[in-house]
Amino acid sequence: MQTNLPSATDSRALGAWLREVTPVDRVGIEERVAALKTRSIKKGSKVWALRLAISMCDITTLEGKDTPGKIRQLATKAMRPHPGDASVPAVAALCCYPDLAGIAKEALAGSSVKVAAVATAFPSGRSWIEMKVAETRAAVAAGADEIDMVIDRGAFLSGDYAKVWDEIVAVKEACGPAHLKVILETGELGNYDDVRRASGLAIAAGADFIKTSTGKVSPAATLPVTLVMLETIREHWNRTGKIVGMKPAGGIRTAKEAIQYLVLVHETLGPDWLTPDRFRFGASSLVNDLLMQLEKEATGAYADPDDFTID
Repeated sequence: MQTNLPSATDSRALGAWLREVTPVDRVGIEERVAALKTRSIKKGSKVWALRLAISMCDITTLEGKDTPGKIRQLATKAMRPHPGDASVPAVAALCCYPDLAGIAKEALAGSSVKVAAVATAFPSGRSWIEMKVAETRAAVAAGADEIDMVIDRGAFLSGDYAKVWDEIVAVKEACGPAHLKVILETGELGNYDDVRRASGLAIAAGADFIKTSTGKVSPAATLPVTLVMLETIREHWNRTGKIVGMKPAGGIRTAKEAIQYLVLVHETLGPDWLTPDRFRFGASSLVNDLLMQLEKEATGAYADPDDFTID
């Protein structure tokens, strides 16, 4: 990555800064992921990892048919993923559209679960900056603890880096006390080098977290892309001491996959990043598989999928 933060934030200066990014070794990234995927963990560690993964999940509903009733139902599950087992931790957050953030905040009152609201014309990012800032402020005023914004991929890919930078800076300011997760939509960026550049740009502009995907575009999260982003976080941390979180989102459905991501985080950033404050999963369907795997570890038999609510 670069040795210094950008000295100017016009597109020409930012472009020159981003061209200093070390090219990604595609073969090296994919070979490292393949090696880490072969890691096995013992039963005791597996139970710990399953519980940890649950605590890192952002239960999400981002459909046009979402209702206040669905938000309240998800809030109940977010606080008590397994009603029959109080030892199972709450998830990290409930993620919804901004107009439902107030309902989520009320339903989650008194719990540790955060309200995350998508904003900035999610999932396309196609709107005026004034609208994006207004939506962000409204979501925070309604009770959002976290804002998940999307970058303008068209601007990034056409080299209008100043527009991407300025929007992140403006939305970060509009967040006030809320944390900002910046979604890159890596499936539309096209290659690892642009993923690394977009990650570095988002971090330098003020992101508290960087996030792979909206979940609306395929491919969404992948292990190699996540490794590229984690390495960018590590490089920034080594250089500045600033902690930035990571959130792979979309397509992570099984406990086996979740554990692979945890291994990736541990081996790249170390155990200090194995906390919901620094790592999240954006994958609602993942929670049920984690619960089923916990049941198998406890009883030796898989639970019936019907034992858990369908999100």
